[in-house]
Amino acid sequence: MIAVVVVLGLAVGVALGALGGGGSILTVPALVYAVGLDPVAATTGSLVVVGVTTLVGSLAHLRAGRVRVLHGVVFGLLGVGGAVVGSLLSASVPPGVLLVAFSALMLVVAGLMTRRRRAAARTDGAARPVEDQPRPLAPVGLRPLRCDCRAVGALLLSATAVGVLTGFFGVGGGFAVVPALVLVLRLPMPVAVGTSQVVIAINSASALTSRVGQDVAVPWGVVAGFTVVAVVGSLIGARLTSRVRPEVLSRAFTVLLVVVALYTGVRSVAELV
Repeated sequence: MIAVVVVLGLAVGVALGALGGGGSILTVPALVYAVGLDPVAATTGSLVVVGVTTLVGSLAHLRAGRVRVLHGVVFGLLGVGGAVVGSLLSASVPPGVLLVAFSALMLVVAGLMTRRRRAAARTDGAARPVEDQPRPLAPVGLRPLRCDCRAVGALLLSATAVGVLTGFFGVGGGFAVVPALVLVLRLPMPVAVGTSQVVIAINSASALTSRVGQDVAVPWGVVAGFTVVAVVGSLIGARLTSRVRPEVLSRAFTVLLVVVALYTGVRSVAELV
């Protein structure tokens, strides 16, 4: 069991550190099929792994000036309600159905990563989009939160949706948080990536808190060990980005994600039938 936890924790951590958003989505399948947790316990334990790992990862972004703390806190707090609702829904859904939904989510993430990779290839060598251009990181206040009903509505909707996603599936949801921060709060892409770590940490903590009173049996010792190893793996993964081309890492992870999604979906559907 210890060897399995170490290997899988490192794999999840490396993926998270090297790829950022989407990298932690393998945590739940790993805890279910390799460690032997039931889906509800696995999604609960995943919240610990995701929350702690992203919190540690945010320190590097903070030192580099890529975190708008105030924006991240506001977005994260607005998603607390969604995270609580997602947690309650997850506990009430049959395990087989939860895993089928999770396999569908993995396929969606794989599709988004493929689309992002192809878009990056098309713009390679060309001028970067406006949101990717370096901008001064001086405090800008809460400009996106001015009294604009459409902007406020989009902010509430996107924050709640991200919260529900985190609470229901026990994933960080970086693949949804980053685009939301870019489109809704108009943050530059590098800053959105760094700020998303704050949002994920808040959503994970609130979703985990809402599950404390539920009857969920989680082997916290195993989850703690998995988390520690994942943090180490994330630091290793961050170093890989300077030695291996990002598109190679992304392509390999996408293939792995599709394989795990199909395996999870087939097993879950067979159990439901």
